[in-house]
Parts: sequence; C-alpha cells; structure tokens
Amino acid sequence: MKLLLLLMMMTACAAIIQDLSGKMFTFPLETNRAYVKFNTSRRDFNAITVCHRSFTDLKRDHMLFSLSTPNSPNDFLIFWDNTNKEMEPHIRNKKVEFGGRDYKPNMWHSVCTTWDAESGLVQLWFDGQPSIRKFIVSGSNIGGPVIIIVGQEQDSHGGGFDLKQSFVGMMSDVHMWDYVLSSCEIQNYVDERNFTPGNVLNWRALEYEIIDKVLLEHKVTVCY
Repeated sequence: MKLLLLLMMMTACAAIIQDLSGKMFTFPLETNRAYVKFNTSRRDFNAITVCHRSFTDLKRDHMLFSLSTPNSPNDFLIFWDNTNKEMEPHIRNKKVEFGGRDYKPNMWHSVCTTWDAESGLVQLWFDGQPSIRKFIVSGSNIGGPVIIIVGQEQDSHGGGFDLKQSFVGMMSDVHMWDYVLSSCEIQNYVDERNFTPGNVLNWRALEYEIIDKVLLEHKVTVCY
C-alpha cells in the first residue's frame, strides 16, 4: 500500500489541516509514545458527541478516544474493558459501562458517544445500535484547555501513557460536535451517507499532529 506520509520516526510532526476523507491513521506498534493529537480552540462544552471508526485485533484493554483538561484527565474518554467485555465512556472522571457489544476483532466498528451536561445522560451507539441512556454526571460543563488524542489514554493532561492501554490498529472518520447529534444523523454517519460534519473536530478539515510511529494511509476496504 502506498503511504500518504512517511512513517514518523521523529518525535512529532507539525500541525497541519487536511481533508482526510478516505484515509486512516495506522498505529502499528504497542508503545506508550505514538499518538495523534487533534487541535481545537474550543474550551467549553455543555454537550458532546464523538464518532469514530476503528479496526483492531487487540485482546486487552485499550482506549479509543481521550480528551483531558488540566483538572480532569478523563473528561471525555472512550475505553474498551476487555476483561468485562464492556465499552466504557468516562466523563468528568466518572464512568458507566455498556455490555453486550459484539466487538469482534479484525473488522471495522463505528462508535458514537453522546453526553449532555444538563441531564447528565450518556448514550453509546455501536455499529448503529443504540444503548440505553445512563446517568453519569450533570450540572457542570467540560471546560479549560483541552488535549484530544487517539492512540494513548491520558492519565494526566497530555501524558501519563500506559503501554497496556494503548491502541494498536487503524482509526478513521473521527468527528466531534458540541451538541447531542440526532439519531438520524448518527445513522447517516454509520452508513457513510451525507451527515453534518463535526463542528469541533471534522475529519474533512482536521488539524492534527502525528507523534512518533503513526502512519497516514488510504483506508483499508474489502473488495468482493
């Protein structure tokens, strides 16, 4: 496969804005150094939706999306608990568990997570199937300088990485909104139809930095 970018052997790649339609980030090694940082100027959120697609063969715990602030390293974290076979959203350092997800290895999965500060409700959409809504935390926004990364789970603001929580595999189509996306828009995202792109993170106009050994490639598709 022709690489779009050379394997990043340096410590970091300067931030660029690029349309990544049809592309994916490949995390080829188990490491506590390699990740991709997404840049945004937004500092205050009273609601969030995050959608992404991932492909992995990991048989251990791993992160899928990590947003931290100086006072809360797990302000918005999506985490797979392999021991209990649960997808775990963490918000404001609280967590809830969603079991019964058919998280099979070696295939693409779409995950969308929504949270609203007023109600405190969080919901997970896994491959287009919604979970029940669960209460996690309400009454306060996510605020402050945010660091958003994929590939590593932040146990401190921008750091504290654990090798055994890192992501190994491919990730694509990351979008983030500052509101709860409607069920119809989420389904359009899952089915790769027309949908409103993220107004915080937009895969079609993404400002990002690659740190250490991460590749940007054409998205892997299955041909029949």
